[in-house]
Amino acid sequence: MSEEKTSITGRSEVWEWIKALAIAIVFAFLIRTFLFAPFIVEGESMETTLHNNEKLVVNKAIYYLKEPQRGDIVVFHAEADRDYIKRVIGVPGDTVEMRDDTLYINGNPVPEPYLEENKEKVKGANEPLTEDFGPVTVPEGQIFVLGDNRQNSRDSRALGSVDIEAVVGRAEFVFWPLSHIRWTR
Repeated sequence: MSEEKTSITGRSEVWEWIKALAIAIVFAFLIRTFLFAPFIVEGESMETTLHNNEKLVVNKAIYYLKEPQRGDIVVFHAEADRDYIKRVIGVPGDTVEMRDDTLYINGNPVPEPYLEENKEKVKGANEPLTEDFGPVTVPEGQIFVLGDNRQNSRDSRALGSVDIEAVVGRAEFVFWPLSHIRWTR
């Protein structure tokens, strides 16, 4: 009788482990699919804010609750097999223009403190960080994005406005390398 009880207890314990593992896998899948996902920065288009090969967490749930905002760093489907990471500059209805290395939104100059380091780098070369463009009006359901490394970025200046539906989520924080852990905001 005790052998039978041990066998039943062993099977019960194995079944509990299988259930716990299955629940963990389902939760991991749901979190990865709907809430958060890892992303690897490829290239230098977001220098000095984000660096090549840094790994970060993308908040996929935030845009279920609200639309992307100016200044958000977003990941979006740019090509069938490639996602890009850029900064939101204009939202639907905005008129975006760059004149003399100054960003104008709806005719008003907008400070871009995240570009200071990059502007210092080009100052000696006597050239603008961002070439003049626009004015461009952002259509409904779309956003206008630019990389922080304006001289080396494929963004809305070449791609046009990005469908909000193509946005994967907002970059929240860098988690790798460990020596560079930080919030992206």
